Amino acid sequence: MQYFPIGVFDSGYGGLTVLKQLKKKLPQYDFLYLGDNARTPYGSRSFRVVYEYTLQAVQYLFRQNCPLVIIACNTASAKALRNIQQLDLPGLAPDRRVLGVIRPSVEKVSEITRNGHVGVLGTTGTVISESYPIELAKWSGGKVKSTVQEACPLWVPLVENNEIDSEGAAYFVEKNIRNIFQKDKDLDTLILGCTHYPLLLSQIRKFVPPDVQILEQGGIIAEKLGDYLNRHPEMEKKLSKGGNVDFQTTESSETFNEMAALFLNQNVDAKTVHL
Repeated sequence: MQYFPIGVFDSGYGGLTVLKQLKKKLPQYDFLYLGDNARTPYGSRSFRVVYEYTLQAVQYLFRQNCPLVIIACNTASAKALRNIQQLDLPGLAPDRRVLGVIRPSVEKVSEITRNGHVGVLGTTGTVISESYPIELAKWSGGKVKSTVQEACPLWVPLVENNEIDSEGAAYFVEKNIRNIFQKDKDLDTLILGCTHYPLLLSQIRKFVPPDVQILEQGGIIAEKLGDYLNRHPEMEKKLSKGGNVDFQTTESSETFNEMAALFLNQNVDAKTVHL
């Protein structure tokens, strides 16, 4: 049987939270997860470097027979996706598709916000890119009246050092939550604009008012991908359906396996690759 998986790419481990929900929602499909762990984090890198790294990853996944690639990384979606879609894909592989995580999140916000006051918690790179305010203004149909952002540079290291339940995590989560509500006390929706952040959800909920909705991207991406495949049967037919998940990393597979177990609550057997 031929293998045509959905490629899921992230600069590191955060995209595993998206993969987990994709697998839950769409279990019949094959998935190939690629983490560029040797060059993570992308959050502090320039637009040019993130674009180059992301394009290399997309090209690699195309060579692995992925008809469709999900960039499950907010920084890469913010800094690279549009160029890849508009400038590279037409010449590189016009019959393949690359999708990101920002647009689906924006569409979901417009469906659920009650008062149009939205906050974005993200990496420094995602916040500096202004992608969320731009996309919310563009695609929310006027429902979003105000967007404020807060960079949370220590949240990813806290997750990756397994400090999720520590006092340090609580301190920095509270600090960033307090900062964003100082920017707009009327927030009714918070976007977790980094795929690592769902692992801190128990901490985040402690400091966010109960009537504020918190958007985790994994479930949203899975829902929107299901919709996309229903609308694009020509793409859906290209995908193999063996229910398999393969893991690849540009770093040590042993390190990846250990960290992936934290994100997925299961053991994985990754392969080290070179882009």
